[in-house]
Amino acid sequence: MTEPLTVNGRRYHRPHRPVVVVCIDGSEDAYHERAIADGRMPFLERMLSTGADLRADCTMPSFTNPNNLSIATGVPPAVHGICGNYFYDTASGAEVMMNDPELLRAPTLFAAFSQAGAKVAVITAKDKLRRLLGSGLKDGICFSAEKADQATEAENGIGKVLERTGMELPSVYSAELSELVMAAGTDILDKDRPDLMYLSLTDYIQHKHAPGSPVANDFYAMLDRYFERIDALGAVLVVTADHGMNAKADGEGTARVVHLQDDLDARLEPGAARVVLPITDPYTVHHGALGSYATVHLPASADREAVAAGLARLEGVDEVLTREAACARFELPGDRIGDLVVIAERNTVLGTTPARHDISGFKEPLRSHGGLSEQKVPFLVNAPVGGLPAGHRLRNFDAYWVGAAVAAGEQPPAA
Repeated sequence: MTEPLTVNGRRYHRPHRPVVVVCIDGSEDAYHERAIADGRMPFLERMLSTGADLRADCTMPSFTNPNNLSIATGVPPAVHGICGNYFYDTASGAEVMMNDPELLRAPTLFAAFSQAGAKVAVITAKDKLRRLLGSGLKDGICFSAEKADQATEAENGIGKVLERTGMELPSVYSAELSELVMAAGTDILDKDRPDLMYLSLTDYIQHKHAPGSPVANDFYAMLDRYFERIDALGAVLVVTADHGMNAKADGEGTARVVHLQDDLDARLEPGAARVVLPITDPYTVHHGALGSYATVHLPASADREAVAAGLARLEGVDEVLTREAACARFELPGDRIGDLVVIAERNTVLGTTPARHDISGFKEPLRSHGGLSEQKVPFLVNAPVGGLPAGHRLRNFDAYWVGAAVAAGEQPPAA
């Protein structure tokens, strides 16, 4: 492989050594900066002194599925079609989890590179992403830590994952789920030498623990050990995130929630409007399906501008955009969002009605994401990065565009 490969309208160098992208779910710069300051990430501190310590914007909404697929495809949701973890399909009248490869409208880099002869390995923490990220992958490795015990050569391109890592199968709600991703990825990098590798973690820790807290520092110290090993194995390492994380509670620890469905039921007729919370996925224990971004489907008879103005006046609401404005600003697929997009302020989340969000069992104050306040994410590379076009807005989905260029000893290619 020598000539650049074009995928979804973008050109990528063919790397001369492995490129490993680690997506730390829910991370923001404060996490690694505090861990470094507390002496818990000595390798990353050294790496950033000689490499690249950058910041990038994630895709909006700042949720897991749209950003993982943007990183995997190198393009925004308007192109690949995945605009949330969950959406309302107006054509079928059904609420749909966005984890089916049939919903993907663009090929992944993993599929394109593997079909061009590259060796590719994709490891996710949760199984919800595995099928999307593995769509079209040819003869590659693709499995989730959640179901690592079920991985087989025939289905996933690898077997005996737990035996290879020496770990037991962890709970899906644990830091160990991410550690298994890192352990398996490092083992595969060492023994199988893929050209491209993607390691996608879980934000269980970030949902519960603030930057600099003992638990968070322990988690990042664990990552530091694996980063050092990946670097020692000669790979180009790019560390980014799918979104940031913020506290969504007041000083007493009480969650700050704007219940949009209640307001719309009072403003219109009960049930006339439908509030969709795209943070919704099969794993709501740590966030209660409460995030800082929502879409609203209105009846044809509703005065869209008047409803938008009313929602914008609610305490805790940051912005309300029409479908057209949201698509233009955030590069979203218009047929998969509502008539309105609602974004909450930094320390507020959006819900439907209180009965649908049980957070009574939370031991820590609510932390979540989805809004503009969680859009800034790390973009860390274990080598200097140069040659970015003047005025280029660095995005988390530039990870392979930059990483492959570094691995080829070139500058990122123009489209």
